[in-house]
Amino acid sequence: MTTSAAAAPAPVPVEDRLFSLVLALVATESGLTKAEILSSVRGYAQRFVAGGDNANLERQFERDKDDIRELGVPLETIEPLGEPGDNHNLRYRIPKGAYDLPDDVRFTSDEVALLNLAAMVWREGSLSAESRRALTKLRALGIAADEPVLGYAPRLRLRDAAFDPLTQAIDRGQVVRFPYLKPGETRARERVVIPLALVQYDGRWHLSAEDLATGKGKTFLLRRIVGKVTSGRAAPQRPGDHTARALAELEEVWQRGIAELEVRAGSDAALRLAHRRGTEEIAPDVVRVHFVDLAILADELAGFGPEVLVLSPPALRDAVIERLTTTTGDHA
Repeated sequence: MTTSAAAAPAPVPVEDRLFSLVLALVATESGLTKAEILSSVRGYAQRFVAGGDNANLERQFERDKDDIRELGVPLETIEPLGEPGDNHNLRYRIPKGAYDLPDDVRFTSDEVALLNLAAMVWREGSLSAESRRALTKLRALGIAADEPVLGYAPRLRLRDAAFDPLTQAIDRGQVVRFPYLKPGETRARERVVIPLALVQYDGRWHLSAEDLATGKGKTFLLRRIVGKVTSGRAAPQRPGDHTARALAELEEVWQRGIAELEVRAGSDAALRLAHRRGTEEIAPDVVRVHFVDLAILADELAGFGPEVLVLSPPALRDAVIERLTTTTGDHA
């Protein structure tokens, strides 16, 4: 093993990478190109190869763009002047005015005190050193970044409780067991698997694993692990790029999962669904969306109430009706 391979950079947590990306895009007026982002922003820069193959890193950036837009961050794309359609030199930014608090939002003195206290804790926390390094890199690119950035921190999803024990088990090569509750079932079933990779896809964490009893590959959504993850004996070695394989399989599932929805124009549902990756308007007020998990999409659509009507597939329509019927019964 070469020295460079042995000293591979430690992975950066996804919430840290997204925060650094938002920080960089808020700090620039003219925007950053993809190359500038990948070479300077924490979470990408550690794996960026100058003049080399950065295809995996570029795909990760595309997914991250979708994630921060889903979080409500107004990410803009700017075409270079005189070069329409030149995707290579597109610039990205978050316009400061569009990400400020609305004018009608006011805080009491007690609320201001609590926000200041939270800002002090954040400023003194472990992330502050990385933030300072990110600002230094931005200044090196000629970008002014002197304004405080605490007001622009995005609302990030916390990692699931199963994340850390699964990460340790993967690092140590151990078999794990955990209770897993599938949609439609009332009781969790214990799973015993060889954990291979943890990947984030479509804004959610998934475990790629091998069922110890059958030897078949399985993908588990971490949010459905409903109890303690227990590590056991050493697992058989399974060489290969399990992360890339898991992401490719999830992408295939996403490509196959297609729903057609009638959406009320101007509604919250219309705005949110329009910003989903891959959404297409196929007719007036009718959109086609992709999904990985039918149950999760049904939960989301049911939350929109009468703003959305599922046209297809029938299983999704039935799942949404079931959720609405249950809600009506619970509040009758």
